[in-house]
Order: sequence, then C-alpha cells, then structure tokens
Amino acid sequence: MNDRAVNPPDMSAFWMPFTANRQFKSAPRLLSSAKGMYYTSHDGRRILDGTAGLWCVNAGHCRDEIVAAVQAQAAEMDFAPTFQMGHPVAFEAATRIAKHTPGDLKRIFFVNSGSEAVDTALKIALAYHRARGEGQRTRFIGRERGYHGVGFGGTTVGGIPANRKAYSGAMLPGVDHLPHTLNIKEAAFSKGQPAWGAHLADELERIVALHDASTIAAVIVEPVAGSTGVIVPPQGYLQRLREICDKHGILLIFDEVITGWGRLGTPFAAQFFNVTPDLLTMAKGTNNAAAPLGAVAASERIHDTIVNGAPAGIELFHGYTYSGHPIATAAACATIDLYERDQLFARAAKMAPVFEAEIHKLRGTKHVIDVRNIGLIGGVELASRAGAPGARAYDAFVRCFEKGVLVRMAGDILAFSPPLIIEEEQIAELFRTVGEVLKEVD
Repeated sequence: MNDRAVNPPDMSAFWMPFTANRQFKSAPRLLSSAKGMYYTSHDGRRILDGTAGLWCVNAGHCRDEIVAAVQAQAAEMDFAPTFQMGHPVAFEAATRIAKHTPGDLKRIFFVNSGSEAVDTALKIALAYHRARGEGQRTRFIGRERGYHGVGFGGTTVGGIPANRKAYSGAMLPGVDHLPHTLNIKEAAFSKGQPAWGAHLADELERIVALHDASTIAAVIVEPVAGSTGVIVPPQGYLQRLREICDKHGILLIFDEVITGWGRLGTPFAAQFFNVTPDLLTMAKGTNNAAAPLGAVAASERIHDTIVNGAPAGIELFHGYTYSGHPIATAAACATIDLYERDQLFARAAKMAPVFEAEIHKLRGTKHVIDVRNIGLIGGVELASRAGAPGARAYDAFVRCFEKGVLVRMAGDILAFSPPLIIEEEQIAELFRTVGEVLKEVD
C-alpha cells in the first residue's frame, strides 16, 4: 500500500464537484484502489461497486488490457493535435465506435466528457439547419428532470432545478421543456418500461404549435434518465417522439452518456428501444473511464450536409485541444476489444432479469415507495423526511458504504448501475445490504 493510501491527504485545496464539501471533509470517504467489481477504501475495506464508479466503469476496474494500452500509448506518444493534424489511434477508435452505433450514425466527433458532447451536439444541430438554409431553427426542447451535463447548453436544456438556479440569468434563450414521465401513482413498481405515460410525448406537439416548428432545431432527451433518479421511458414514448420530430423536420438527440455501451444489454439504448436518433452523445463507458473521453455520433446525412455544403477550408468551427487524445482513444480501443471479446453486452442482457428480481425484493421494505429498473439500471425511491428532502437517501448511502457497498443517491432515490461483469451473488449482496440499511435508517 503506497503512502497516499495510508496517510490522509490535505483536503483544503480541492474544491470538490457536486459535493457537500464541508460535510465530506469533516468525515471523508476515500477510495485508494480498485480491481474488477471492487474498490478498496482508504482504511483497507473492500467496497462492492454498485454504480460502476459514476455510471462509467462498465467493464470493471483496472482491466489489464486497458491498463496496458494506456501505458503503451503514454510511452509511445503522449499527445498529438487533431487540429489540421491527426494520429492513427483517433481514427481507429472512431471506426471501432462506429461499428456499434445505431443506423447511419457513423461520423464520430471526439470530445472529453458528456457535458462537452451535449454542447457539441447542440452546435452540430444548429450548423446542420444553417447549412440547409434554415438558420432560423435555433430553439431547443429539453425535458424536465433531464440531465445533460454542466455546460451552459447542457444546463439550459437540462431540467434539474438545483443545477439551473444559480445560473438562471445566463441560460441559452429560446429553450422549452417537455414534462418528465415519472408518475408513481400510475406506474409504481414497474418492471422495465411502464405501461402508462406514452401520451406525454404528445406534449411535443403542443410545444411545436406554441413556438412554430420552423424555429425548432432539436429535441434532446436521455432514453433513460439516470442522474435524476432512474426514469424509464413509457412503452411507445420514444417512438412517438421520433414520429413527431420527423413530422416537423426537428432533429432528435439521444443523450446516451449513461445508457451507452451495454447498460441495457445492447451497445446503445437506441438499439434496445429500436429508435434511431439523428445525433447521439456518449462518454463514460466509451473507454471505461480510463481517461476523459466523450463523443458525438452524427448521421451521415448531418455530417455530409455540413461538410459538403461548406466553402473550402474548415467546415465546423468547433473542437477541443484534447479531442481524440491519444491515451483516451487507445483506452477506447482496448475497452471495445473487451466488450467484444467477453460479450459484455449480451452478458448484461442475461443478468438483467436477475438484477430485476433482486431489486424488486425491496418492495415493501421500510421507506420504499417505488422501485424501477431496466437492463442493469435501477432506482429505489424513498419517502422523504418531513422538511428534509434527500436526507434519508444520504444516510442510506453513507451506511451502505460503511457496510461495504457503493451506491448513488439523487434526492431521495438510491440509484444502481453496476459494472457489466457483476455476478449473481454480487447482485444479491448489493440489494441485501441495501435492504438491511433501510431497516436501520430512520
């Protein structure tokens, strides 16, 4: 064990993201190493990872093949620009990704995160309509309770109030939101897609009528909303969104930062739901979170309209210093090798019924008011304490960690998204521990 694992660091300098800094630093929870399905905590305890890190380590931690690819690339070439230059690994990674993307979404634009992927997709949508001679299409439609990262574009089309409040005076103009689809009264304890709620997609027609279709560039949704507490789309909902977008010439963007790379048992949720968007964002599992990497998959139609319609020179004035970074893309190639070799998407599909059976055993447990799931994603919603929303789930999160299980919390919802390599007995351990904790929590 190295020195950093033994001696707690000075925590004053690091301003932690999405964290109650004062609370955390008074009683820190530190992770010092990881392998396979487990973290090791700072005090030497083994922690079962019920969240794939942060929805991202789909192939399991510290896989030898990914570690070797990162080490080899760092030794061979640490960085190469992709502005008017290139390097082979970025092109290889794009080709490997395009093998798994749905439909004709075969043009890959590299970024460094899900947030950047969303803002890039929004820009591509605007550029596409301008190239077609419809530059007046500048409006975006997001969805309540949606999470699309923390850029100004993603925050604006997102629908989580706390993420927007401090910045509300500087949001993108001309953005509207669909209603979210969660209704516990009508669809509590649904297994997979709820039967209730497809009609909510028709709210898009109302919004189109209000603003006029000729002003709307794109609709952006998560096929399954993750960060807001696991909201599974009703049966027929996504299909209806696709129909309405097609009817009015509006692009459909799927934010698959969470659902991408096997989480539902298919490469992307688009294939699971049999609905192909025009643009698709990804990050997290693209390279197993070994290094920052995200991407936008664009349809050939969108790509060709922008690229072939531009005058000589740069066609899209957008990109990042680290777009297609050698180390990040080398990790992506190694990760996709693992997905294919170990058939992890098929494995996730096989384990999904086991996951569903175990998580729904929590129905009837103290405080539980809803359980929802699809693929290897699950959410358990708890009744809130009077005057203290989120406190009960936070206490459960901390107690689970103390008992050797890592879960996520969003408000009073416990969220689960384990690595795709999880075994049946580990699924049982995960939800057995959660059940024990909920019996203890006030």
